[in-house]
Amino acid sequence: MEISVMGSSRLKLGKCDMVYRELGFCNLKNNCSVFNDRVCFGSNKRWKKAGIQFTLKALQSEPVLEEKHYGLGKRFKSVNGVKLFVGLPLDAVSYDCNSMNHARAIAAGLKALKLLGVEGVELPVWWGIVEKDAMGKYDWSGYLAIAEMVQKVGLKLHVTLCFHGSKKPYIPLPKWVSKIGESQSSIFFTDRSGQHYKECLSLAVDNIPVLDGKTPVQVYQSFCESFKSSFSLFMGSTITGISMGLGPDGELRYPSHHRLLGDTKTQGVGEFQCYDQNMLNSLKQHAEASGNPSWGLGGPHDARAYDEPLHSNNFFKDGGSWESTYGNFFLSWYANQLLTHGDCLLSLAAETFGDTGVTVYGKIPLMHSWYGTRSHPSELTAGLYNTANRDGYEPVAKMFAKNSCMMIIPGMDLSGAGQSKETHSSPELLLAQITAACKNHGVKVSGQNISESGTMGGFEQIKKNISGNKVLDLFTYHRMGAYFFSPEHFPSFTEFVRSLNRPEMHSDDLPSEKEDGTESATRSQESSLSMQTA
Repeated sequence: MEISVMGSSRLKLGKCDMVYRELGFCNLKNNCSVFNDRVCFGSNKRWKKAGIQFTLKALQSEPVLEEKHYGLGKRFKSVNGVKLFVGLPLDAVSYDCNSMNHARAIAAGLKALKLLGVEGVELPVWWGIVEKDAMGKYDWSGYLAIAEMVQKVGLKLHVTLCFHGSKKPYIPLPKWVSKIGESQSSIFFTDRSGQHYKECLSLAVDNIPVLDGKTPVQVYQSFCESFKSSFSLFMGSTITGISMGLGPDGELRYPSHHRLLGDTKTQGVGEFQCYDQNMLNSLKQHAEASGNPSWGLGGPHDARAYDEPLHSNNFFKDGGSWESTYGNFFLSWYANQLLTHGDCLLSLAAETFGDTGVTVYGKIPLMHSWYGTRSHPSELTAGLYNTANRDGYEPVAKMFAKNSCMMIIPGMDLSGAGQSKETHSSPELLLAQITAACKNHGVKVSGQNISESGTMGGFEQIKKNISGNKVLDLFTYHRMGAYFFSPEHFPSFTEFVRSLNRPEMHSDDLPSEKEDGTESATRSQESSLSMQTA
């Protein structure tokens, strides 16, 4: 299969019997046609116009000369030493049978990324797939196959351990955990109306034996130890980083915005998630210890529903309850519960993987809506006690530093220009505050983009955040898939990578005079990037 992108280098690719399901990174039924040995996604005219075509050829074909000039023979050093990774599809491993999805397409993508000079790829590893049927019964086969493929290509691998579920693609918590939840709903986060968030466990049960006699922390630890043992041959060589899932979408936060729909997602302030029985028990004990037992009956009565704007309630408005003695009591307790949870899981990961040569990471959210107000309600409901009166990211950075972990921050493709003025959003200022806290505590940062479909000026914003950022060590671009390799996106991504990378020539990389002359002549005739598929 050959992809030629005008303005890049060229490599012959492989032949095999393929079907569109294996070529697509997601459901391409309605946007894929196969005829003879040519595969087209969408309109054939669109691809020709963009200078991109897919052609099936022999897998064992020899690469043409440009591969040595642009790809595997060169070592790249990114701007400011920031390493570039690309996220693999969320459903890279099948939920139903724990086998690789899109194997041929992923193989093609890995080779393309290697040619571009990308450092490595990020792989989501789902608790609900590996330990799906019974506690302690692990099946790593699909993920091991991907690790082997990445190793053979010569890329690095960053693994994200996902102890949460996903709606799209559908990947729930392990079946045996969900079954326990049917009779013990208090293991899930709960809002004021009694609705349960079933895509991750409540942090209040971390050390309570609610999972067939074991605590969630004990189950997470066993999972991590099994991963360490199963992937021992890759640790510290192919696998260089491991992210520990900390909550919803893997982030250190409460699921405070999960019910916001449509336009309300940018309008609402979110809702406190403190109404499962175990959270209420903790709040009650804290209130009694402080001498104010009436404060332990529930969350703030004047903080309303998910999609309500700032001034629809008394808690978050200027001079509201958030600035009162009670407000400080509740918000401190709510945020400290989250910090304790994060500290516990990062400590677990650091201890488990500390002797493997990999770096441990944890992810925090970028809750930028309402950042321009004094109360910062979106951050408060998410569990980050950050207001005009208080820096909520200093204790978070301190916690990461204590565990010698790197911090992942999403949203590095966002700018204030693309945000709703009604919500006083400011992703750039919030990002600056978080990175300043990390710098104060010596915590290195890994950045991510937040929009998989691209944002206006997203690549330029990412480059702006990378350039001159002394705490940023790694950037992961999300995420490989059908759109990623589309003619609307992939050429732009190629230019983005080339604008970040500058070749660092070594003596053994320098071509001979004969090679140099041949390569120059070839490049003057045609330059294209190729992808190989298996």
